[in-house]
Amino acid sequence: MTFATPLPWWAFASVLAAAVLLAWHVYRAAPLSNGRRFTLAALRVITLVTIVLLLMRPLSPGGAEPGDAVVLFLVDTSRSMGIEDAGGARRIDHARTILVEELLPALTPHFPVEVLGFGEALAAAAPETLTASARQSDVAGALAALQERYRGRAVAGVVLLSDGGETPVPDGGSRTPAAEHAPVFPIAVGSTSITGDREVLSVTVAEAVLDEARVDIAAAAVSHGYGSAAIELRLLENGRPIDLRRIAPAASGSPVHATFQVEPGTGAPTIYTVEIPAAAGELVPENNTRSVLVQPPSRPRRVLLMQGAPGYEHSFLRRAWSGDPGLEIDSVVRQGRNDQGADTFYIQAAPARSAALATGYPASRQDLFAYDAVVLANVEGSFLSNDQLQATRDFVSQRGGGLLVLGAQSFLRGGLVGTPLEEALPLDRADRGGDVLPAAAVPARAPNRVRLTPQGEAHPVMQLGRGEETRKRWDAVPALAATAPLGGPRPGASVLAVTGGAGGGARALVAVQRYGEGRTMVFTGEAAWRWRMLLPASDRSYDTFWRQALRWIALPAVDPVTVTTPAGAAAGEAVAIGVMARSATFEALPEPEIEIRVTRPDGRVDSLVPARDGTRGTEGLFSGRYRAEMPGVHRVTADVREAGGRVTTAAKSILVGGADLEMADPRVNLPVLQRLAAASGGRMVTAGETSVLLDSLRAGIPAATRRLQRDLWHTGWSFAAILSLLALEWILRRRWGLR
Repeated sequence: MTFATPLPWWAFASVLAAAVLLAWHVYRAAPLSNGRRFTLAALRVITLVTIVLLLMRPLSPGGAEPGDAVVLFLVDTSRSMGIEDAGGARRIDHARTILVEELLPALTPHFPVEVLGFGEALAAAAPETLTASARQSDVAGALAALQERYRGRAVAGVVLLSDGGETPVPDGGSRTPAAEHAPVFPIAVGSTSITGDREVLSVTVAEAVLDEARVDIAAAAVSHGYGSAAIELRLLENGRPIDLRRIAPAASGSPVHATFQVEPGTGAPTIYTVEIPAAAGELVPENNTRSVLVQPPSRPRRVLLMQGAPGYEHSFLRRAWSGDPGLEIDSVVRQGRNDQGADTFYIQAAPARSAALATGYPASRQDLFAYDAVVLANVEGSFLSNDQLQATRDFVSQRGGGLLVLGAQSFLRGGLVGTPLEEALPLDRADRGGDVLPAAAVPARAPNRVRLTPQGEAHPVMQLGRGEETRKRWDAVPALAATAPLGGPRPGASVLAVTGGAGGGARALVAVQRYGEGRTMVFTGEAAWRWRMLLPASDRSYDTFWRQALRWIALPAVDPVTVTTPAGAAAGEAVAIGVMARSATFEALPEPEIEIRVTRPDGRVDSLVPARDGTRGTEGLFSGRYRAEMPGVHRVTADVREAGGRVTTAAKSILVGGADLEMADPRVNLPVLQRLAAASGGRMVTAGETSVLLDSLRAGIPAATRRLQRDLWHTGWSFAAILSLLALEWILRRRWGLR
């Protein structure tokens, strides 16, 4: 005998001990002799243990005869089976022909047979009713449903007629069943090579860090059967054409790539679609489009600019950043000391946050964590207390905030060297080793002139234009006044730009790294305001660089309450929705009340209550699933109510049906079918190999009858056993004077 849901030995031992303690507690004070007390307690223990054993679903080997072993024909009825590449016929028609003319006549005399179709679900079907109309194909889900459907019956084998297409299933990935029910014998239907088809392979959205909220959209496409003819890629914004690229592949079947730059609107999500015009007679026009959703900016990024002393740089930086509608700048400038010897500050901040800046830098974590990025300009380490330095490090690593450090006073001895904040910076300032940067990949230019590294050429912070325009504009930037000599980059950090140092060596000028949940950046140059003053008034290099730098470091910062969703979903997919519920100091809320509302494209609102995610390291995370049946934009809104009654709302949108994944890569997927066969103990067969299939099925009959197991937990005998134990205990209790 085995169990369908067995408990580990330690869990069963714990259950047994609990049953003994419970039974003894019930009868330990009863006015009975020791023998009678032991008898009643033993009956109670036996009853409890019997119930637990039945809940573990005991199974016994079946006694089926070999002739009872059924053969199941499983036919793929998803839309990809409607492709006409099976000898000029549709795949579903070819599968029906194989089934009716070859398999059923050959196997029916030897086995009981049943025919079932599957797409996103499993259902019995007659051969003449099979149609290629299902939205998705979930092979592994169909096999799992077969196992449950035919539990208690001997199955000699499953003959699978499919093109092997895998549509992502609700749990987010493809599943390969183990050999726990019956061997699978796949028959591939369709062609492994495609001619006359163009496909958009992928469309991805880069981070929105460029000036004026520009976003990079990268697309990849491929053509089969058109040689090196150019592929026309059209970009649509909410259905309106806005850009066009024609790119010739190196050869038929070679992918091409294109990057579009767009400026999404604000206030609502924007759908961008990349499409290839369908050619006459194209095999699968459904895979010619893919769409992505660009989320609208939820709010401007809040930035604290802390300046250690008045200077030109502060004025130019604040002017550049204040002109960016995506940034909200609070600035504090230390002006000097008053008659009492205390520091005085010039504060420009939003009224709601200005009180927390009265003494300069925020004194509490809650006030500091209200920002998305912090800029320390010419701030020496002694100005900040140890608690403030620790809080700033946590601001980056835990809250996910950004930190930008610039100005000589921040880097000279007595600056941030030796403070808790030092390890968060991308350059190892203790390893000065002269002014040569060992990790520099390019020779530096003249002293204090900017040269991009290979990492900088591709990094969004350093982009001043498209392609070669970026390098040309950086070459035209005037020299800085000086550069602080720092060491090399820490492991994982990137140097984006260098400048000339003493002896012609390369000094790090711009370096970045990820630190915990956030990002940090250092700028070692002095008097960058010269770029604005000495370049033509029409040149916006200074403003563009500093805006992009601040956007990049502030990007990972999120609100205490956030909603997480996948980038996209297929219609009918169960979408995972997460809600992170944290306090203003970004600590997990103990017992929040959370409600999620999903507004569908037709305006209907669905509600769900998420459950706490018990995964280690996900404190404060709640998750739930929502089945998105309707294509279009679904808006997810989460309300989080804290113990004190405060309610915080967060929202995000999901694009459902942005890509027709069922028709992606329409070639027959042989590796999937081969993997299914190998995992289940079956083998690949081809049409016409009915004799080989028949021999394999006959050889599997003994294993099928051995695998057959019968449930014991829901029989009349199990009910009678529990009822008898309870009745015997009750009778003895009454006979011995207990109620």
